[in-house]
Amino acid sequence: MELQIDTQYILDTFRTLVNTPSPVGYYREINPVVAQMAKELGYEVTYDNRNTVYITVDGQDNSKTVMIGGHLDTLGFIVRRIDDDGMIRIRNLGGVSHTSMESETVTVHTRDGRKYTGIYTCQSHSVHVFDDARTLERNEQNMMILLDQPIKSRQDVLDLGIRHGDMVSFEPHCTVTDNGYLKSRFIDDKGAVACIFAMLKYLTEHNLKPKYRTLLAFPHYEEIGHGGSYVPPEVEEFVAIDIGLIGPDYDGNEFNVAICCKDAFSPYDYDLTSRLIETAERIGCDYAVDIFYHYGTDASIALKSGNNVRVAAFGMPVYCSHAVERTHVKSLENTTKLLVGYALGL
Repeated sequence: MELQIDTQYILDTFRTLVNTPSPVGYYREINPVVAQMAKELGYEVTYDNRNTVYITVDGQDNSKTVMIGGHLDTLGFIVRRIDDDGMIRIRNLGGVSHTSMESETVTVHTRDGRKYTGIYTCQSHSVHVFDDARTLERNEQNMMILLDQPIKSRQDVLDLGIRHGDMVSFEPHCTVTDNGYLKSRFIDDKGAVACIFAMLKYLTEHNLKPKYRTLLAFPHYEEIGHGGSYVPPEVEEFVAIDIGLIGPDYDGNEFNVAICCKDAFSPYDYDLTSRLIETAERIGCDYAVDIFYHYGTDASIALKSGNNVRVAAFGMPVYCSHAVERTHVKSLENTTKLLVGYALGL
């Protein structure tokens, strides 16, 4: 069975999402964007008390409810200290690789809506000045934000309206090559969200209903481990769409879709995972089945939190996870095909 996926829509949607900052817990800018995207496809959104965005899609059979989720939060920082000389020190929001972040452009978001760019740099920032510029460990203690402002003191920073607890986002560097490679920060997990919307677009344009009543969920705290801790009680099964990994133990690559049968916490539901594999086979989807080690999804968090739900996960494998990641549009297409197949019960 050949499914015609709108690849350009996936890429355009991804660009919109990835260029809207949403470090962990900062939902103010991204939620209205997602609401507008849903409206363009004919849907209204709802929210829970944690600002998770939901789209409810009527099913052929509404006696059962399933949920498909992709998290909107990305890695980020939060301001923890302003030094006397005006340098800003941070805490991580999620598993940031400080080595990959060195010399990155960042933006500080104040609570009154102002934005200030800066550079994220090591305190031993120059090989021409510091003996340990090459060897000093890159971590929270040794890295700092140098604002793109004429700063000479802590008071100068305070005068800009910056305070402890302000959110910090990163430049995504989204690029698509002529031969289809997508390079960007935050393919984890805005690539997945783009695929979910591409699936919804496919159903809408073909006047199709999913097999069961389907909730599309977009939480904000996956990168720190509690995005999927709440699942609406009517949900019987939850499929998380998240990145796959590429490495020596894995069959996933930049062109297929990886079905995760176990993560660092638990095996996923055997029957639901088997159904995804069978669906991938039936629709001719290029796929792999892998076990991921230093990895978890909102689906496993749902289990940890005691939700009575069957869980599974799949998504596009990437190189360089939690850095500037890379995958291929074919992987996004295969992820979307499997989404369509799962939703329709093919």
